[in-house]
Amino acid sequence: MSESAELSEQVEEMEDTRLDPSISPAPESAVEELKPEAHTVTPPIGDESAIADRQPGIPDPQSPTPGPVESHDANGQSPTPDSRLPTPSDDSSLDIRHSEIPAPAPLPSAQVIEALLFAADAPVKLDRLAELAEATPENARAVIDELNANYQETGRTFRIQRVAQGFQLYTMPDYAEFVRRLYQHQYTHRLSHAALEVLAIVAYKQPVTRPEVDQLRGVDCSGPLVTLLERRLIATYGRASRPGNPFLYRTTPEFLRYFGLAGLEDLPRMEEIGEFLARRETGPDGSEPDKGETFDSLAMDGGHKDAAPEDAR
Repeated sequence: MSESAELSEQVEEMEDTRLDPSISPAPESAVEELKPEAHTVTPPIGDESAIADRQPGIPDPQSPTPGPVESHDANGQSPTPDSRLPTPSDDSSLDIRHSEIPAPAPLPSAQVIEALLFAADAPVKLDRLAELAEATPENARAVIDELNANYQETGRTFRIQRVAQGFQLYTMPDYAEFVRRLYQHQYTHRLSHAALEVLAIVAYKQPVTRPEVDQLRGVDCSGPLVTLLERRLIATYGRASRPGNPFLYRTTPEFLRYFGLAGLEDLPRMEEIGEFLARRETGPDGSEPDKGETFDSLAMDGGHKDAAPEDAR
């Protein structure tokens, strides 16, 4: 009789014994003898050293490599290509959703330039405006003219004014009194008469040295010069090539902004200054004023508050 047949008969006898209450159950040792023995693989003779030298965690190169495990659905069938998850190359819904988001439309140059001037606390040069608005200087200049025309048509209280070689928003002069009330409790540092005289001399004679200013005024001008330097209305411009190498002084962009001037070319000419002084000095009897009025007389009077020189002479 074969081994399998004997094993089958022993199992049947154990089953009959379990069902028959008169027969006591077989001992556990007998059950253990019926369990099939575990088969172990004995390495060939001569490979004991290779097994001893193998480190744990390193796979045996001769052992078969497990292949990819294929997934199955609930029915035990392999998934079809249509049921696979979308790959980056597929037209997934995520790509379609992103493609439907429209790109933001570019803002008009007029709105960009208006926003820049509204936020600026100092005059902005035309090239800088064009660079920030991503436009050409010619286009930026045309936009400024269009904005001013629109402000005038709609009755706005401000305009874009060219000042200090740049552009800045300014309120109209008609509303100056109301704006002054807004700042009536704010302390303002006004320039003294002496500082205005020195500033007028520097504005028309720049670059000029302190000895030249002292000579024109007839007094020492160190104090007014320091005041103007602190207010950033004038600045040093190198040294003169003469004994002592005194400092040269000239006006600054702050000077233009302070007096609301577009550039140094807005300074009144000497002829205009003479006419201004003539009208001011004309008496009620109509007597002829002194025709010899020069810049020195204007400088002693404090200068013209709406003027700036064209260049440094």
